[in-house]
Amino acid sequence: MANSKYEYVKKFEVPDPLLPSCWIVVRIDGKGFTKFSDIHDFEKPNDKRALDLMDACASELMKEFADIRLAYGESDEYSFVLDKDATLYGRRSSKIVSVLTSCFSSNYVRLWQRYMGNTDLKLTPMFDGRAVLYPNAKIVRDYLAWRQADTHINNQYNTSCFWALVKSGKAPQEAQQILKGTLADFKNELLFTQFGINYSNLPEQFKKGTTIIRRKEPEVVKILPNGDPVERMRTKPQILFCDIIGDKFWEDYPEILGGQD
Repeated sequence: MANSKYEYVKKFEVPDPLLPSCWIVVRIDGKGFTKFSDIHDFEKPNDKRALDLMDACASELMKEFADIRLAYGESDEYSFVLDKDATLYGRRSSKIVSVLTSCFSSNYVRLWQRYMGNTDLKLTPMFDGRAVLYPNAKIVRDYLAWRQADTHINNQYNTSCFWALVKSGKAPQEAQQILKGTLADFKNELLFTQFGINYSNLPEQFKKGTTIIRRKEPEVVKILPNGDPVERMRTKPQILFCDIIGDKFWEDYPEILGGQD
């Protein structure tokens, strides 16, 4: 930027670097998605097309930003875990949050037709974002466990039970009253006895949300004159629908947070 007498205005900018040696979690959340999903006739309780669209947007971020170690998503929300030693944009909070959020939003529009088919995009999808710092890997795991537990609770109550009752003819207020103060066993029994739904058999994507990690896979980069393929190992996002609260996931993929206290 050329020097000029007006350059003094830069002094009003507030620096906002994130603390070093801390894990960065950027959470992106849909704005007004209750109205958005109604206008676009999202299937209730879960619209797999819309969930797959969210997963695709998150995968694009994983491809674009190497500092993202893991992504976890549910409904209209996604969390991105950046390496504790990430230097992306000099660790400037506003820059990281704004770029990741805009990248996600742009891909949501770009990929809409691929996943939503003939459903026209009638409203502008908007997402907000925030960055939170966590000092060690244990707290990052607890954060992700919190989000996955929230996925299960929301899916069992707000989606599976609530919408099953509403679709059966109950008014929304009546459905809320039936479910008020109930425990998981009651909800599972209600789903099975009244609607023939075994909660355990619902898609894992609905119950556990989506976890995206990086895995190396062989990729054909060229074909030799004799017809033989030449392969190279490439790191690509891999989508999983699995438990991340227990230890097994972290034992299977220790490289994500391992040795990074």
